Amino acid sequence: MKAIKTLSDLAQLADYSLMDGLKSDPDAKENGVDHAPRQVFSGHYVPVNPTPMQNPKYIAHSKIFFKELGFDDSLAKSPDFVSMFSGDLSNVPAPLRKVGWATGYALSIYGTEYYQQCPFGDGNGYGDGRAVSIFEGVINDQRLEMQLKGGGKTPYCRGADGRAVLRSSIREFLAQEHMHALGIPTSRSLSLYTSSTEMVKRPWFNQGSHSRDPEVMIDEAVAITTRVASSFLRVGQIELFGRRARKNEHPNARKELEMIVLHLIEREYSEIIDVHLSIGEKVLLLATEFRSRLTSLVADWIRVGYCQGNFNSDNCAAGGFTLDYGPFGFIDMFDPKYQPWTGGGVHFSFFNQPQAAERNFAMFCRAIEPLLDENALARLEEIRNGFATVMQTQMQEMWSAKLGLHAFDDDLFNELVMLMRETSLDYTLFFRELSHIPDDIDTLKKSFYNNVKTDENVLKKWSEWLKKWRYLAGATTPESREKISEQMKRVNPKYTLREWFLVPAYEQASSGDYTLIRELQEVMTKPYDEQSKEIEEKYYRIKPFELFDIAGVSHVSCSS
Repeated sequence: MKAIKTLSDLAQLADYSLMDGLKSDPDAKENGVDHAPRQVFSGHYVPVNPTPMQNPKYIAHSKIFFKELGFDDSLAKSPDFVSMFSGDLSNVPAPLRKVGWATGYALSIYGTEYYQQCPFGDGNGYGDGRAVSIFEGVINDQRLEMQLKGGGKTPYCRGADGRAVLRSSIREFLAQEHMHALGIPTSRSLSLYTSSTEMVKRPWFNQGSHSRDPEVMIDEAVAITTRVASSFLRVGQIELFGRRARKNEHPNARKELEMIVLHLIEREYSEIIDVHLSIGEKVLLLATEFRSRLTSLVADWIRVGYCQGNFNSDNCAAGGFTLDYGPFGFIDMFDPKYQPWTGGGVHFSFFNQPQAAERNFAMFCRAIEPLLDENALARLEEIRNGFATVMQTQMQEMWSAKLGLHAFDDDLFNELVMLMRETSLDYTLFFRELSHIPDDIDTLKKSFYNNVKTDENVLKKWSEWLKKWRYLAGATTPESREKISEQMKRVNPKYTLREWFLVPAYEQASSGDYTLIRELQEVMTKPYDEQSKEIEEKYYRIKPFELFDIAGVSHVSCSS
């Protein structure tokens, strides 16, 4: 593998399959100067230039991902790389293109189609409002797309400024690094730059506030994080073309739907779906494989205590990986209804994520219906109706692994959930301590909040459950206990990226101190490892009581 040391080296790997293989908006401007909100009636993308960030300043890059890609670390600070990945394409070397692209998509929330988020009320102005893709190519035999989050206005910006702020950019940069280290399919972080001069206003909370709604407008530094994925095709994108085809909105509507679905297969499912199959067979295989990936993904989210917060169809990657780290959160005290986003609801809460995923999958299936004949539609209906069963199987397998069991046990699990709800305990600490196969509940108390540590009735229930669990897990000999413990530690992380770890990091960063960002990057890319005593004392502990219900720590708005 040849090392990529310069932007010219990267340029040689460019291959723009989306722009070359799909249709551009016929009303678009070739030069990409297209930044005012407008309706886009057809085409798969709009050529658009990102808006260069003023006076970009390096904060971080993913050393792990750079190494995987064969990028030299020095590249992250080289002037031409910094320019390109902070939004300036004017001087990029050929065959890199001096114009990026943005895409439109539809929105459905928990299985209901919405149009009112579009400023024109018809869905023709909703899409990538501040995300601009600037590179697609093949690196190490893998096709990747690179996208600037906060890259400026596009025709889909809905009147907003097209920028992301330092706070949300740090969250996304670290979250993508962390999720990959947790072994969960995700978009990846490449680089993070901020502006030393450009500021924007955002609604946020007063210091120490308990408000659910932002109370003040604050000035925040602009930042751009580059995220990388095999594609950024979303369920909402397929939905947009499915809606147009269903309503026959223009003469090429069905053809455009077919084109984007085949492009999705090529980008995300080519190793599974034979190119020589008929369109109907391809679409049915696509639905089956997407169902498998989506159910596995959501089970993994619950395994590590992650809640997406806003799992609309436009935040659901059609490739079946985690996308869009907006109002996400990692759970502290166990609560099935945990929801980090003030604008969300129970329908997107922690334990309801399987149901939210099922609604997104139903919208995906509805979108691809125009490509199928009557026979295939009946088969698609079977695939759609089978989602809950596949999801349940994935969840049971996940819980079995998390508990070190050979097979899922309903009674043991239901009793555990009841006890977890009755007990105020930290989700991550509890399962990590359980992974040590304790003889009694003393070590588990490390995960308990103080109000139950002396409740004899609750402690007795835990002791009885623990005894039953050890028996069902087969942890009866020193050898079996050690084996089960090692297996459990591989699925139960020791460290997760809690919001109360993130807040001090981005508060320091606003003053130009990036020490905590780099520390979190180091810790959270080794989430299953036993780390130093200092790190353990700092990051392996229950949430301080004084931080509960504090705005911006225990709950966040969608402001970014």
